[in-house]
Amino acid sequence: MANALITSALPYINGIKHLGNLAGSLLPADIHARYRRQIGDQVLFICATDEHGTPAELAAAEARTDVAAYCHAQHEIQAGIYRQLGLSFDHFGRSSSPRNHALTQHFFQCLEQNGFIEERVLEQVYSPADRRFLPDRYIIGTCPHCRFEAARGDQCESCTRPLDPVDLVAPRSALSGSTDLEVRPSRHLFLRQSALVGELEAWIASRSGWPPLVTSIARKWLSEGIQDRCITRDLSWGVPVPKPGFEGKVFYVWFDAPIAYIAATQEWADLDPERRDWRRWWWKVGDVDAIQFLGKDNVPFHAVSFPCTLLGSGEPWKSVDVIKGVNWLTYEGGKFSTSQRRGVFLDQALALLPADYWRWWLAANAPENHDTDFSFARFAADVNSDLADTFGNLVNRVLKLVTAHHQGIVPANGAPGSAELALSDELAGHLHALRTHHDRRALRKAAEQVRAIWRLANGYLAREAPWSARAADPERSAVVIRTSVNLLATAADIAWPFIPESASRVLAALGRADQPTTWPDAGDILADHHGGRPLASLPPLFVKLSQDWVAQNRARFAGR
Repeated sequence: MANALITSALPYINGIKHLGNLAGSLLPADIHARYRRQIGDQVLFICATDEHGTPAELAAAEARTDVAAYCHAQHEIQAGIYRQLGLSFDHFGRSSSPRNHALTQHFFQCLEQNGFIEERVLEQVYSPADRRFLPDRYIIGTCPHCRFEAARGDQCESCTRPLDPVDLVAPRSALSGSTDLEVRPSRHLFLRQSALVGELEAWIASRSGWPPLVTSIARKWLSEGIQDRCITRDLSWGVPVPKPGFEGKVFYVWFDAPIAYIAATQEWADLDPERRDWRRWWWKVGDVDAIQFLGKDNVPFHAVSFPCTLLGSGEPWKSVDVIKGVNWLTYEGGKFSTSQRRGVFLDQALALLPADYWRWWLAANAPENHDTDFSFARFAADVNSDLADTFGNLVNRVLKLVTAHHQGIVPANGAPGSAELALSDELAGHLHALRTHHDRRALRKAAEQVRAIWRLANGYLAREAPWSARAADPERSAVVIRTSVNLLATAADIAWPFIPESASRVLAALGRADQPTTWPDAGDILADHHGGRPLASLPPLFVKLSQDWVAQNRARFAGR
């Protein structure tokens, strides 16, 4: 049994997230956490809302409420949606918590004591038209590196390079569009990442199992030269800087947000201090497998900036072993956007269909090696084929056979034959491949193996046709039906990390625990585990989505 510390990129607080956020970090992390629990590993799955920074302040102002009250309300909304989606966090915390404030200030003090903090005077951008200093994200212009014309003052969304507002070509206010911007001096604190390059290079070299996407981004940063990073901002909402002369300033959101992984674990331990110890996962540990799931735009902060914070502290913190970064999910040929409300958002998705439809499609089409485009037509075609016609059909046929031919009791007579032995061997190959893909966090390939096992079960049932053999050879018919029940149990077991609600309903109908705690064995289909057991009936698990459904939703979300 291994110890797996699993984290998902922190969803930002400024509104309900979209399908791209779910596909990029939250869902892959949940599927991996469920798989690791299923094979018997000790799992701690941690996440939190990311609540500091300018967008939170502006969203609160737009909502005409206090920023703290706004963040509290939005955290509760997001937490409720994630519960509906079946995300199995052990703790879902908040970056604005007292724990994260204290820990962020602790890291800063360690870094300052070790000589990695430097004070500098920056030229800050002020907009007379807006009558305020403009935070980085609210200055837009042309990226000096890739020439993207809508780059933000903190990061270019096109090439993912971090930026400062003064780097932008032809900058303008994102609030008013004004190009009449002034530059004024302001004192700030920098993390001297350049002084940690040697340690950072050695740390990255010691990692293994990173996808090529993540490795290439990290290596690109190293080859181009790690720059020192400003970690303070002229804002009122955030973690206060505990240094004389810096009153009224807070830490940059990307300095405190990754620290919230640790702080959220402390909050988890606070809820049951007699049995939980956060240090078991983060402090002087060598037997923890730490995995972070995130989109490619977050890779630099997790592969470079946060490791610099940990290394520079000089303390024995656990650092990540594997960063599972993925590409982007796009929407009908364009980008999802929270700020522009473009795409399908998670509350809207849940109002349309149950969570398992979305979970399955996003996993089976995970944007691992390249961007994946979501369209309603493609979504409907895929879930109709995989869920309704394949898995749903298997469930329906097997349960109806047991009801029709054996009064709802799984037959116990008869012995498996050569067809079942061959079936078990073929199933063993698929289960081995599936586990390999899970271990490598290859979500799309894992979903392919789940689909292959569903098809294998349907093919066996169609080929052996127990309804035809019943009159001439009732024992043979009983064997096929019982084997099909066993196959259905395996099909539900392996589906559980992906579509937990549907899989749990099937397992409950089979008289099994609704959350599998062991990995299935191919030999189980030859056993008499279910013989003599009554089965419950189930209504259809999935409905087929019509062309009208596709057209209606394309029209409904057009232009978003």
